[in-house]
Amino acid sequence: MLNFTLRKLIGMIPMLIIITFLIYWGIELMPGDVIDFLIPMDQLAEMSAEEIAAFKAAKGLDGPMIVRYLSWLKDVCTGNLGFSLQNNMPVSELMMQKLPATIELSLAALIISTVLGILLGVVSALKKGKIADNVLTVAGMIGVAIPQFLFGIFCIILFCLQLNWFPVGQRGDGGLLSELHHLFLPAFVLGISQTAGVMRYSRSSMLDSMNRDYVKTARAKGLPEWKVNMYHGFRVACTPVMVLIGFRLPTLISGAIVIENIFQWPGVGRWFTDAIKTQNTPIIMSVGLFMVLMVLLSSLLVDVLTAVLDPRVKLS
Repeated sequence: MLNFTLRKLIGMIPMLIIITFLIYWGIELMPGDVIDFLIPMDQLAEMSAEEIAAFKAAKGLDGPMIVRYLSWLKDVCTGNLGFSLQNNMPVSELMMQKLPATIELSLAALIISTVLGILLGVVSALKKGKIADNVLTVAGMIGVAIPQFLFGIFCIILFCLQLNWFPVGQRGDGGLLSELHHLFLPAFVLGISQTAGVMRYSRSSMLDSMNRDYVKTARAKGLPEWKVNMYHGFRVACTPVMVLIGFRLPTLISGAIVIENIFQWPGVGRWFTDAIKTQNTPIIMSVGLFMVLMVLLSSLLVDVLTAVLDPRVKLS
């Protein structure tokens, strides 16, 4: 397994280079000039061409795009993510300030979607063809179809403005109850959008495992139905579900961008959106690098989890 992990990690390097280059190129193709966001219009109108060129050079915005990308890549390899173009603060420090809020939101949503998705999926499979199965199937289809931003706005109107059960925006004041009170609604909205997919996948996986010969054999030996379902059906059905959950880790992070903006959650997603509006390249590249790393590491985690959960799978 160690050799497999090392090969996967080495294989990530060219993928990181290609993807981050495409992101940098995409920023270059964005309309407008970043100078317009850094210098007030009245001040910019009074500056000479030489002063503007000197300002760009000081910010590292001069020179061909490929040269600037290679300079950024060199800095990243040394652990330097650059400085924000807006306030000249180190991006790494800003990232450390924003990242805990996003991780907190994503982990809470992951727990909600995993627990609800697996539980409802197993119930739906065990009640196949009955009213409970039909209701859960329809609910799952609705959950997949409703956009996150629409569901989030609906929850804000209902639970925050009408019922006044939850606050909107910001994190708690440090106490556990306050943190949970602020966290629950955005995590629920982010998690419920993922629950539908986990539920449908859990149902299919559970139905498939329940039709296997070893399950029929266990049932024929007279084992109690709950033991057959849990020990022989559910345990095997968990393997593909864990694979799905592993791949949804980066999806939760990217989905947090929408939820953070709707709920004014002070995380990486909101920070990333503000950076795009102002073409703050160091921040955009740092968040983009983080997202790509999440996807690649999730893929590695899925491979390892699959081998651990299913002895038939060999890593080579």
